[in-house]
Amino acid sequence: MLLTIDVGNTNTDIGLFDGEELVRQYRTKTDPRSTADEIALTFRGLLAQDPPVTGVSVCSTVPAVLREMRRMLERYFGDVPTVVVEPGIKTGVGVQTDNPKEVGTDRIMNTLAAFELYGGPSIVVDFGTSTNFDVVSAKGEFLGGALAAGIEISVDALAQRAAQLRMVELIRPRSVIGKNTVEALQSGTVFGFAGQVDGVVSRIIDEIGPVKAVIATGGLSKVVLDEAATITNYEPALTLIGLRLVFEKNG
Repeated sequence: MLLTIDVGNTNTDIGLFDGEELVRQYRTKTDPRSTADEIALTFRGLLAQDPPVTGVSVCSTVPAVLREMRRMLERYFGDVPTVVVEPGIKTGVGVQTDNPKEVGTDRIMNTLAAFELYGGPSIVVDFGTSTNFDVVSAKGEFLGGALAAGIEISVDALAQRAAQLRMVELIRPRSVIGKNTVEALQSGTVFGFAGQVDGVVSRIIDEIGPVKAVIATGGLSKVVLDEAATITNYEPALTLIGLRLVFEKNG
């Protein structure tokens, strides 16, 4: 079993692959204060009923967690082949940006998986702590993209800064015209972010021409999935698939 780990700013996605098949997927909270032993306890609990791990592939956007994750893997998975996505690792993805080193490894994994599954050019919209628009060239290169404040942190900030507003469940309201505060917040969030996606994607297509796919992924993608007209495909495990592919390239 290949264990894939995508450490994000808010959540950590964990997948178990049997060959090309994703047989199990977990999500935990990312805590930069967690020690290697605490991370190990979490993994042992989650994987207790699963077959033994025979390989590990990791990417992280949180340096503090990655440091402890390395220690955990050395201590508890020391005899298991491990790939940590970082400079020097073969990804097969050319990075066509001004400073390739500043590009998050999760975006590289999304590019790799998107090109493998759908070809290029294509666009990945990753709904996480931030909403990332990743542009994949016809050759599978990462061309760059756009970053916007994520859905959840935007709603959190609004609730904290406006005395009469509060946190709401992120679901589609009865109509665009909210008849109460909850529905008004839901409308602005669901339809507002869907409009943001369609606007940015349309402008990207204006620049690069037609694309083969616009792929939605990330923990909050379902909030706007049915409302964004430009999204053509949904793949919640896109980053994990990228981690599987990069493990195979470095095996």
